Amino acid sequence: MGRVLLGIILCLILLPLAILAWSHWGHPPVAVADVPFPYERQMVGIPLQARIEREMPATAPMQPDEATLTAGAEVYGDQCAVCHGFYGKPSPLGSNMYPKAPQLWVQHKNSSVVGVSDDPPGETYWKVSNGIRLTGMPQFKSTLSETEIWQVTLLLANADKPLPPAVLQIVRGEMPDSAPAPAAPASH
Repeated sequence: MGRVLLGIILCLILLPLAILAWSHWGHPPVAVADVPFPYERQMVGIPLQARIEREMPATAPMQPDEATLTAGAEVYGDQCAVCHGFYGKPSPLGSNMYPKAPQLWVQHKNSSVVGVSDDPPGETYWKVSNGIRLTGMPQFKSTLSETEIWQVTLLLANADKPLPPAVLQIVRGEMPDSAPAPAAPASH
């Protein structure tokens, strides 16, 4: 009995020391291009999904009308496209992240789903508002208003549906027709 107890105590001491030594002197996968830890997605994904399901809002406080979708497209172009890309224009930055930032205007294979249009809006709202650790997804609740977060959320929830022309221009990374043309440089 004493040897078993001694073995358990040694394991409780040596295992954390071995992990610490490997973390310091070994080659743990910390670079974007490294092979992930075994079960890394499950270790992060399961608690993330449980928390989102527990905390996400049940309903949106606004409707996805043209004004809401247009405002959401403007927020998307200003804040999201740098990592998630525009329609037909993937982001080179997002493809070099780990995990890769999803391209939110790309249709899923063998499906009519575009980006996260199959997620409940409350889930997208939670992700935009809170961010996701270890993914590069920042939290926006300190830089965007709740209204702006809902606007971009409803835009993404409707990415698989026909969008108004002005919204399509913005999500394609084009200047909307109603936008003023850039001023010509002053000549001296």
